[in-house]
Amino acid sequence: MAQSKVSKTAKTAAAPENLNAFEIAQQQFETAAEYLNLDEGMRQILKFPKRALIVSIPIKMDDGNLKVFEGYRVQHNISRGPAKGGIRFHQDVCLDEVRALASWMTWKCAVADLPFGGGKGGIRVNPKELSSGELERLTRRFTYELVGFIGPDRDIPAPDVNTNSQTMAWMMDTYSMTVGHSALGVVTGKPIELGGSRGRNEATAQGCVFTIREAASRMKLKLAGASVAIQGFGNAGAIAARLLQEDGLRIVAVSDSRGGIYAKSGLDIGKVLAHKERSGSVVGFPGADAVTQGELLELPVTILIPAALENQITSKNAGRIKARIIAEAANGPTTPAADDILHANGVFVIPDILANSGGVTVSYYEWVQNLYTFFWDEAEVNKQLERKMKKAFGDVFDIAKKYGVHNRTAAFILAIGRVAAATKTRGIFP
Repeated sequence: MAQSKVSKTAKTAAAPENLNAFEIAQQQFETAAEYLNLDEGMRQILKFPKRALIVSIPIKMDDGNLKVFEGYRVQHNISRGPAKGGIRFHQDVCLDEVRALASWMTWKCAVADLPFGGGKGGIRVNPKELSSGELERLTRRFTYELVGFIGPDRDIPAPDVNTNSQTMAWMMDTYSMTVGHSALGVVTGKPIELGGSRGRNEATAQGCVFTIREAASRMKLKLAGASVAIQGFGNAGAIAARLLQEDGLRIVAVSDSRGGIYAKSGLDIGKVLAHKERSGSVVGFPGADAVTQGELLELPVTILIPAALENQITSKNAGRIKARIIAEAANGPTTPAADDILHANGVFVIPDILANSGGVTVSYYEWVQNLYTFFWDEAEVNKQLERKMKKAFGDVFDIAKKYGVHNRTAAFILAIGRVAAATKTRGIFP
């Protein structure tokens, strides 16, 4: 029966698949909105960003020449609170990608029941081609361009692809110097010495691990010794690998932007991290076979963690996925057509707006700590994070059963319902 569904879906997906991130986000929205019977007016309010800013960012390069970059900041919805979302530096950043990511942040914050709306930003740049000084000047000029757009009670950026706590420190300092006082809460993901929260660096991965445990519990699946493949060995992917190995799981494959490695008996993640630190990549790790990004996704593993970029699992490869659980540490790694194929094949997908919501949840905790200037220890952060992730997972799981839908649609139903209720209650001014 499942096979016939896959075949039918595969036929309908034979045409070129739409991989525009914002159009995918809108398609996911419309699918869930049907179950909520939203009227057309409310759909129009919730589908499109409230604000979008495009800025030109001129900086002086180390050789004395001027170069201009393009940056973006999008606030999708602020009905439930200030916009919240990361800043990414990547050569493929574009407005539609940022609009999609901002909308996913709206739904992610709502799934976790946080008092935030969704925002996202980015600069179209390959940061690997810039020196540290050039990156600092780029970050500070971008922040200055955003000063009237962001703020602790308006829009709170955080790290994302190719940005980190140092990036956030530069942003916080630039904003603070411009407004004339230290504003710790303007960004999250900061260094501890500048008001960062303990546990924030591990939060996305830790939250993902909590959801994997919940999924395995409901599937009656034993995790000890289970095999794991992780696409993307940045912050989220590498930390998830370490945490899962500490839980007794077997990490058999990991990859980064240069390629991947595979060892059926399992990789020593500590040694892989040391190798990457020395060489700049996991590629060439002794005793492991080389695999491509595509091959890694199709390995016969219990758990697959896409922790890289969007559109990695599509209608072209979804039917070859062998994992029992997919936990999306990345944003938007699976297309709608692929979702249908995976669901028909019995793959349990923990969608991005649930699986990787640990990062924004601890960002919320950091923001609260900044506002009160009262800080928690890491044990307290993780205790509160686990409570939030379990509650969100249970809410999504229950809705999936109630409506007979896969987990992504269930997560969207939950999130859209919460944001729609807030929007309706507030009303339209004037």
